[in-house]
Amino acid sequence: MNIIEIIIISIGLAMDSSTMAICLGLQIRKNINIKAFKIAFWFALFQAIMPVIGYLLGNTFASLINKIDHFIIFFVLSFVGINMIMEQNEYVVINDEVSLKEIILLSVVTSIDALAVGVTFSFLDVNIKLAFINIGLITFILTLIGCRLGNFIAYKMSKTKLSKYVSAFGGIILILLGTKILLQHLGIIG
Repeated sequence: MNIIEIIIISIGLAMDSSTMAICLGLQIRKNINIKAFKIAFWFALFQAIMPVIGYLLGNTFASLINKIDHFIIFFVLSFVGINMIMEQNEYVVINDEVSLKEIILLSVVTSIDALAVGVTFSFLDVNIKLAFINIGLITFILTLIGCRLGNFIAYKMSKTKLSKYVSAFGGIILILLGTKILLQHLGIIG
């Protein structure tokens, strides 16, 4: 597998993380640079480590995780999304603190697909060190951008009457993302 193919796979793997970062960025009001860096770091770390684990485990573990990964992703993203929707009210009250526990949970959930990709790497001629670096770096950059984008959207929305719906907007995105992943794995959509 050449570097271009690894970069394309890296971008594909980073999409869920960057979407999740947009949702997290919607909630952040203070110290966006520090918080965005922390979010990007954890998402990139898990997104880069999971393919290595999958690579090392080979085909044995993939058949087990492929059967249930989409259900896990759907339920966790829906749970977080529903909580975000339920927390919104007529006043702009945003939980500015995104906990490390929440970040790590979301990092693991969004990187489950990367585990399966790592298993396929074990059957191909892939330089796993190069893949690790590319996946981590690209995920870091796109997650950082996503977090900043979410924060920018929240800032712009705060100037309108829509500001009370910022958290609900992020929750809806998470539920839709989880539903899309579930439907794709079930073969209902392409």
